[in-house]
Amino acid sequence: MLDPTRLWLLRAFAEHGTMTAVGEVCGMTSSAVSQQLATLEREAGVALFERAGRRVRLTAEGRRLVGHAYAVLNALDAAEQDLRSATTPRGPVRVACFATAAVRRLLPAMAAARDRHPGLHVILCELEAREAVEALRDGGCDLAIAFTYNLIPQDTPPGVTRRLLGVEPILIALPAGHPAADGDVDLRSLREEQWIAGSQGTTDHEMLHRACAWAGFQPRIVHTADDYALVLRMVREGLGASLVPEVVATVVGVPEGVVLRAVSSVEITRTTHALVRTSTPAVEAVLGLLGDRPGPPTAHARGSG
Repeated sequence: MLDPTRLWLLRAFAEHGTMTAVGEVCGMTSSAVSQQLATLEREAGVALFERAGRRVRLTAEGRRLVGHAYAVLNALDAAEQDLRSATTPRGPVRVACFATAAVRRLLPAMAAARDRHPGLHVILCELEAREAVEALRDGGCDLAIAFTYNLIPQDTPPGVTRRLLGVEPILIALPAGHPAADGDVDLRSLREEQWIAGSQGTTDHEMLHRACAWAGFQPRIVHTADDYALVLRMVREGLGASLVPEVVATVVGVPEGVVLRAVSSVEITRTTHALVRTSTPAVEAVLGLLGDRPGPPTAHARGSG
């Protein structure tokens, strides 16, 4: 019988790519990792690894076993958590979530949970979308709320189930007196504009580049900021245009002197998902509450979320 601990190491190898990286993540030496995976290979009776230059990679059989490893380990997690929570949602559920979704969806869900499920304890950890998915993959949370842009397709990570929470358009923020602010905006009319983008390396930064590429030009990014309240005030001061999700209008609020307009030249949308590895009564209860009508907006949220 295959050992679950060794399957866990195999899954970590598939995610991190080297014995050294697996050792760092799992608190083991690379030699110990190699020994355990060599034992797993003997237990499986087929070659799971092959040499690729100086490195080791998974064989086709190894990749097949990784798929089974996700299923087995998720089932074990589900069994453990299910026994803890029985049929009544109870216990902690750690949720990694980006800021605007936390304000719009998670905080109302947490408030509702206190009334509907007294034994349920929802724990919020604010993380950007990519970090939240990594936390879910590494076992740092039970549920992740993340987003994707239609211009930047992303696959669902292996072993993860994705639940749709909502889709919203991306709007352009301009000073109220801008010549293009009277109606829907064709990005091509802003090819000479200065831009405010998310920090280098964020999906917001990449989304702006892709949107402008669809419109046939390279954006002249002068400023970067990840706080939507700050971004909108920079727009008000005439420091540049910016692309922001529709939810910013209610979660952050649009300051006087700034307008949000639809983009006419290219469709840009942001889709919010809840992602889970293991479904339990507690996790399902939180998912149900996330689907309820969002609560009232508050005053501040960070931009890359």
